[in-house]
Amino acid sequence: MGHSDDFDEFEGFDDEPKSKTQVKKEMHELQDLGKQLTELSPAKLAEVPLDADLREAIDTLHRIKSNEARRRQLQYIGKLMRGADAEAIEAVLNRHKEQDHLHLRFDRMAEDWRQRLLEGGKEAQSEFFSAHPTVDHQELRALIRASGKEIANKKPPTNQRKLFRYLRDFFMQEQ
Repeated sequence: MGHSDDFDEFEGFDDEPKSKTQVKKEMHELQDLGKQLTELSPAKLAEVPLDADLREAIDTLHRIKSNEARRRQLQYIGKLMRGADAEAIEAVLNRHKEQDHLHLRFDRMAEDWRQRLLEGGKEAQSEFFSAHPTVDHQELRALIRASGKEIANKKPPTNQRKLFRYLRDFFMQEQ
């Protein structure tokens, strides 16, 4: 009787071999993950935990011009991905995606506020200062004034860009 109870411990354990379809699906997922790695900037790629062979294969891909050779190199990268820590790589890629989404959100916020501050006058400034009391009021007002002069004199948008960067950086720090 005790012997049959031992099997209950492994009830959820799947001893069946993977189907050919499942193996192919996993291979394609690893190839896709490898392709995502090849699209990263060097700075972001440096953060990903990769072994030397995989890192070298990615560097080599960037030097290849021929489409057919690139395709073969991508397949090779996919093959090397089998031995890589896919979960750790995915975690870093997901973190990069979250940062990119966050940066996009800050860019949108900065652009929206820049427009409102340039078009809304003192009322928009008061609204911004109430919502964000830690902002440097004097510097922000100076950037708004300089941007307004640029617009009035039809000058290149140098100060408008500075205003945008100032707002974006402020929102990023505030986060």
